[in-house]
Amino acid sequence: MSQDTSQTITPELRRWILDQVAAGHPPEAVLQAMSAAGWQEDVALAALETTLTHHLAEHGPLARDTSDASGSMEAVDTPDSRAPAGNRTADGPPGFGRPLVVAESEGAAVTLVSTASASSAALAEFSVAKPAAAAELPASGLPSAAQRWAQRLSRPAAAAQPAKAVPGPDLSGSPRLVDVGDRQVRVVVTMAKPRVVVFADFLSPEECDGLVAAARPRMARSLTVENQTGGESVNPDRTSQGMFFRRAENELVARIETRIARLLQWPLENGEGVQVLHYQPGAEYKPHYDYFDPSQPGTPSILKRGGQRVGTLVMYLNNPERGGGTTFPDVGLEVLPQRGHAVFFSYDSPHPSTQTLHGGAPVLAGEKWVATKWLREAEFV
Repeated sequence: MSQDTSQTITPELRRWILDQVAAGHPPEAVLQAMSAAGWQEDVALAALETTLTHHLAEHGPLARDTSDASGSMEAVDTPDSRAPAGNRTADGPPGFGRPLVVAESEGAAVTLVSTASASSAALAEFSVAKPAAAAELPASGLPSAAQRWAQRLSRPAAAAQPAKAVPGPDLSGSPRLVDVGDRQVRVVVTMAKPRVVVFADFLSPEECDGLVAAARPRMARSLTVENQTGGESVNPDRTSQGMFFRRAENELVARIETRIARLLQWPLENGEGVQVLHYQPGAEYKPHYDYFDPSQPGTPSILKRGGQRVGTLVMYLNNPERGGGTTFPDVGLEVLPQRGHAVFFSYDSPHPSTQTLHGGAPVLAGEKWVATKWLREAEFV
């Protein structure tokens, strides 16, 4: 089966996942069916995790099929059980989303992804078998990462953390321009859930070039914060080169950090150092969350430096020829990189219900340079 690279977690897919779990299929079987239908492993895992944790947070545990010899069965409250019969999903996993339209607004492009599912004939080919005990599933049928996620999802999910104050621009009155003191920043796109704002003219061409020039001699393989230990390590999902500036390390960095603090109405001292990343052709950062998972053993040590992350600003320093967009799979959004533009998103709890799953799509031609600023809930030390 040919595989589309624009795979999006659609409402149809979420409904199908809830149906399978309510019917008694273990997470391993659901993941296997999605893999057979052509879903990429990272997207399938993200779909399973976000769907189940969001449903648990809002509705509580799913009722399972409790049929006995008499044929009676406990009612299951899922989106499809409340929908008209003609709108219910097929037995197999929906086909992944395909790009519908790309709209550009003064240089900032947003990709909308359709929620159309595959044909019923294609779905039938990948229908899930009747529930089977996990032990009956061949261990070799799942990659180790999928096995770990399946085990995690089989356990009761922790309740969502309470919402907290987050950074963000003052967009009352729907302004086109925001005054950040030393320049006017244009507001290009806003989204309420997840909270996403795309800005134009946040950096000047000279500032973009200055960050790249200062960072280039210090680039090394990007590391990822390790929630298991609280340290950092190389992650195969992140294939960029990167470096960090110390806060206010030089005049250029200090000026940009002051601008960020004013734009997002957040204390300057709550920001981590600016990170510059370089993506060559084929480099990417697969979908992930920026907050620190409260269930992981290394998180308490990470939080000692300033608490949770509550917001992210990605600044684009050049124009890749093709690819390299910032993707939000939960909502089918892709922000295409444009030099001087920036995309901001916030998350008021460390939980998938924020819908802030995001990634850096592979660079298809040329190279991509970005600068990232993560904001903490307290002073970062």
